[in-house]
Amino acid sequence: MTLYIDYADEIESLIANGALPAGERLPSVREVSRRRQLSVSTVLQAYRLLEARGLIDARPRSGYYVSDHGPRYPQRPMPTPVAPPAEAVAVDRSRLIHDVLHASRSRALIPLGSAFPDPRLFPLARLRRSVYRGLRDLDAHQSVEDLSPGNAELRRQIAIRYHLDGQAVDPEEIVITHGALEALNLCLQAVTRPGDTVLIESPTFYGALQSIERLGRRAVELPIDRATGLDLERLRDCIQHQRPAACWLMPTFQNPTGALMSAAGKKALVELLAEYDIPLIEDDAYAELYYSGQRPPPARAFDTTGHVLHCGTFSKSLAPGYRIGWAMPGRHATTVLRYKLESTLAASLPAQVGLAHYLQGTHYDHHLAMLRAELCRRRDRLIEQLQAQLPADIEFTRPDGGYVLWLRLPAGIEATELHRRALAAGVAIAPGVLFSTGPAFDQHIRLNYGHPNTDELAEGIARLGEVIARWA
Repeated sequence: MTLYIDYADEIESLIANGALPAGERLPSVREVSRRRQLSVSTVLQAYRLLEARGLIDARPRSGYYVSDHGPRYPQRPMPTPVAPPAEAVAVDRSRLIHDVLHASRSRALIPLGSAFPDPRLFPLARLRRSVYRGLRDLDAHQSVEDLSPGNAELRRQIAIRYHLDGQAVDPEEIVITHGALEALNLCLQAVTRPGDTVLIESPTFYGALQSIERLGRRAVELPIDRATGLDLERLRDCIQHQRPAACWLMPTFQNPTGALMSAAGKKALVELLAEYDIPLIEDDAYAELYYSGQRPPPARAFDTTGHVLHCGTFSKSLAPGYRIGWAMPGRHATTVLRYKLESTLAASLPAQVGLAHYLQGTHYDHHLAMLRAELCRRRDRLIEQLQAQLPADIEFTRPDGGYVLWLRLPAGIEATELHRRALAAGVAIAPGVLFSTGPAFDQHIRLNYGHPNTDELAEGIARLGEVIARWA
């Protein structure tokens, strides 16, 4: 399902190295389809993606040409991978994470370090009406019937959305939770014990570090590769030497890098972990926020043995404050459901029935189309500002989904100190040390372009550039 992205990346490389100069006509869609054994729709998707990147132009009745005015932003190298420790370590990050996030909560700050999307991007008024209508029609017995695994209609609607993407899901497989983080925590509890080693990406979502620390597990980190996510050979070597009890990974629009593992990579990942009988806890929180083509398939789509514990949420794509997520725990479903019943018992009933009512129409898909387009515009705006306002030797990712970007700072700029100085200038950023067990990423920051609007983005990066320019 990502063939068009692979082909677009191939053409982009040819343009970048001068093999396809400005004004050069690209091969016709049908010629590429015939010679590369790709479908016409795949080639069209690739060319449209290159158009969106500002690299080629479509000329009526003539075809596609390399843009003679250059891309909308110059290309920059991806951040150089940093090698994390290759051994399992105890995690001690919760206090640092709390302190940084607490310091960034003020509304007076431009929220470039936020982990949340802009609430103004969501259909809150329509959701409120759906909650009202859902509760109006609520049978009193549902307050008991909708205890875990959750509201039957909401689980049915979630299963339908997977079905539309070509994945068979039984609503009975789904456990509704308080957001994806509870789902991930329940899954981690179900497949590991205190002292066990959990393999994570590096850098990783700091929520994974907090969970591993709180539950008394140990972490071993493997670096993210730009094109394929985890290096599967390094993963095999790590499995053989570290014997992790589980993997906690985000293969689709990974937080904080935005990296997307290919469908082939996900399939190979699932097969490798099944070979060693290691469960995969899959965080799929950003999957609906792709900018072009189709929704990338999750790792779960390639699971035939029940090894994947898949977790999703509406918090990133529809209803951030409703805190509704879900788990599909495969062969560990009974254990996950038991832990849910023993902890929070059930997710909010009004939120569940409201979302179930909202999903019955076509509103969600219309909302998603507008949300994706807006996030893509904000990404491009952020990159333009990074190019204009920050030093030329910065490196950053260019995600094709989600709303976070990973940036490597110039030599001599420490992210933790930059965070402190940026706060004084009215800008919040997320320093890279939040995303690892050690100091490996103290020259990196994560920027959220989904929370501030485009004017705030421009102002925030301008202030950040001024802070860096005054560095001494």
